[in-house]
Formats: sequence, structure tokens, C-alpha cells
Amino acid sequence: MTAPEHAIAMETAFHLRVFEDALTLEEGASPRTIEAYRRDVIRCAVFMRTQGVERASAITPTVLREFVYHLKDLGLAGTSIRRNISALRTWFRIMLAEGVVSHDPTERLDSPQRWRTLPEVLNVDEVTRLLAAPGLDEKLAFRDRAMLELAYGAGLRVSEWIGLAVKDVLLEEGLVRVFGKGSKERLVPIGRSAIGAVAVYVRELRPVLERGNGQGYLFLNANGAPLSRMGAWKILRKYVTMAGIERAVSPHTLRHSFATHLLEGGADLRAVQEMLGHADIATTQIYTHVDREYLRSVHRQFHPRP
Repeated sequence: MTAPEHAIAMETAFHLRVFEDALTLEEGASPRTIEAYRRDVIRCAVFMRTQGVERASAITPTVLREFVYHLKDLGLAGTSIRRNISALRTWFRIMLAEGVVSHDPTERLDSPQRWRTLPEVLNVDEVTRLLAAPGLDEKLAFRDRAMLELAYGAGLRVSEWIGLAVKDVLLEEGLVRVFGKGSKERLVPIGRSAIGAVAVYVRELRPVLERGNGQGYLFLNANGAPLSRMGAWKILRKYVTMAGIERAVSPHTLRHSFATHLLEGGADLRAVQEMLGHADIATTQIYTHVDREYLRSVHRQFHPRP
């Protein structure tokens, strides 16, 4: 097939003429916008062919995200990538209206604005140092270690840490029962480190702290009352400093780290969604971007030709 024949075949398979005509006749777009959008869509179509996608109707959200990452790899500015995404959304809206495709893979496509607000995460070494920070010379070390192990080990929100009841930690089953947003219940597995830390705390320290004011809550303060949100923050900040971690760390940082480390290890996105208690998998997908950015940073730091 000659180059002109290739171009015609691509124009047909990806409905480029339909797109351009609709921009001109129905959208009333300016010639400059039409040219820019056409260029963006052609770039996408060429990329799709390199991925084995030969027609617009076969484009999936996954391969479309790969295309957006490809744009970033090319070094395009955020404004250019946002224009590309706008072009793609307009392209699929038109193709849906014309009945040439049956789905819109751009519905949950993230833009560079969202990338810039990716959650901060700790690396595995930092987490290890943080979890080891509560030494036996600390009066409440058993409680603090159990709290940090559970927060990271189960990916809990701070409200979920302090809301846990003793009966919610099922040590023999290796599970913790969590009541998340909207009181929605979920069961999250926990590992041996978290199980051991909680078991020691419940056996050795919590009975000492309990003075009849614990109300069945797992984590108590020094006066025997349920631990508050501010109390949990103060405990975390104390051990972040002791661990020599110099950047800001919040309770949510441990949750973000939990999710990111699972995905870096090859965990299934749906499983991570279930453990985090996200109603929509699109919320969980932000962590795939964290993972991608982590890989990029490693490449830039260590590759001889970054």
C-alpha cells in the first residue's frame, strides 16, 4: 500500500473526515482550531496503529491513557497535552453523535492538572524507618507501633484508625473490619507485622490504659479515652521526625503509600480499590499515575542518558 493509500485508509478507519466536517459545519470551529484538532487526532491515530489498534471503535481507555503518557514522554507542555485531550473528547463526542462508535473511552481520561496534585508517598525504606521508630523506651510504644502498622498495613483513613473497635481486628483471620465513608463496611487483610503489633498492644498495654472510658475503641490515649484525630496526627508527626523523614507526612500519606506499594508490586487495581474502599475505580486509578511517575523519576536519576 502506498503512502497516500495508507493515509486514506487511516482517515476512513478513524473517521477523520467525519470529525473535520462536523467541526466545520456543526461546531463552527475556526480554521486554526480545526487544524490543531486534526493534527492532534492524527497523532493519536498514528500512535494507535503502533499499538495494533486499527480503527477508532477499538480504542480503549487503557490504550488512550498510554497515548497521553506518550505525549508526556515527548516533552509536550501541560497546555499542549490538555489541548490534545480536548481534541480527543470532541472527536469521540462527534463520532458518538454520528453513530460510528458505541463508547467514549475519554470519559475518565485525566489531564495534567490532576497529575500535578498526585498524592505524596513514602518509599519502602522510609516506611520501614517510620514503623521501627517507636522504641521500647517510649511509654506508649506498643500502641504507637500497632497504630502505625495498621494505618499502613491496611491503608486506613485517619478517621478509620481512630474509629476501630477492639472487636474489629480479627487477628486469627488476619483481617480488620473497617467502616469507611457512609459507614460502608469492608474487610481488609493485614500482614504478620500488623497482626503481631496489635496483638502485643491489646495484651500488654491496652488493659493498662483502659479505665472504663475506652468505649470499646482499639486505640486509647494516655488517659484511657478514645484517641482523637489530633492525637493521631501528633503521634505520627513525632515518629516522622524520629525516623529522619524531612518532608511533610500526613495520615493520608500512609494510605497513599499502601496503595502505591501494592501496585508497584503487581497488585490488581480492582483488589486495591476494594481494600481502599473506593466506590469508583477512577479514584483508585490515580495511583497508577503515581507508580508511573515513580518509574520516571528512577529512570531520570539512574539512567546514564536520562
